[in-house]
Amino acid sequence: MTRQKYRFGWFSMKLKLVGGDSAGVVTAYYMCTEDGAGPTRDELDFEFLGNRTGEPYLIQTNVYKNGTGNREMRHVLWFDPTEDFHTYSILWNTHQIVFFVDRVPIRVYKNANYTNNFFPNEKPMYLFSSIWNADDWATRGGLEKTNWKNQPFVSSYKDFSVDGCQWEDPYPSCVSTTTKNWWDQYDSWHLSSSQKLDYAWVQRNLVIYDYCQDSERFPKKPEECWLNPWE
Repeated sequence: MTRQKYRFGWFSMKLKLVGGDSAGVVTAYYMCTEDGAGPTRDELDFEFLGNRTGEPYLIQTNVYKNGTGNREMRHVLWFDPTEDFHTYSILWNTHQIVFFVDRVPIRVYKNANYTNNFFPNEKPMYLFSSIWNADDWATRGGLEKTNWKNQPFVSSYKDFSVDGCQWEDPYPSCVSTTTKNWWDQYDSWHLSSSQKLDYAWVQRNLVIYDYCQDSERFPKKPEECWLNPWE
């Protein structure tokens, strides 16, 4: 957990995930307004869902606002995240939240014209990392259990970096829209042309679950699902 909390910015970490049989093990790197699963928390999640040896890791992202989540997306990765360190980053401003893997945007969560009522932009957040047992749901919906004979389960972190608005009471000036910080300039309010190409490739090849397309869970599609990630 970081000592400081931030509201908006660029947040980046290199991770090397648990190798071998990691079924049921979740490595998390996330932002949250508080230490613990409080009932009114805001949260931005990277969760790496372990698997049996030879089966691919899944990366799950999620967004919480005022204690409610259910905004999951899941992707496969185009590399083995257990062999080397890779960079996982979050861009957060008033216009969009973008989850990046090695600078490739895998998820875009928009707040176009400030119309997304489920957009966490009011509370500063700390950054956390953790590793935990989630074999009741993480691997094949809980069918694959953690094999404790394989412990210890080790994920490695390095090169954590932040370029963001550090919170200072009562209200730091950097939380207001400004051209002072690159992460809140016009070019960071939407994807660049090259990023759109990468994002399109991800959408075609790597997405395996998108809550916006899950009509069983959401007979009425959440309003933010209608916002265009390309704009």
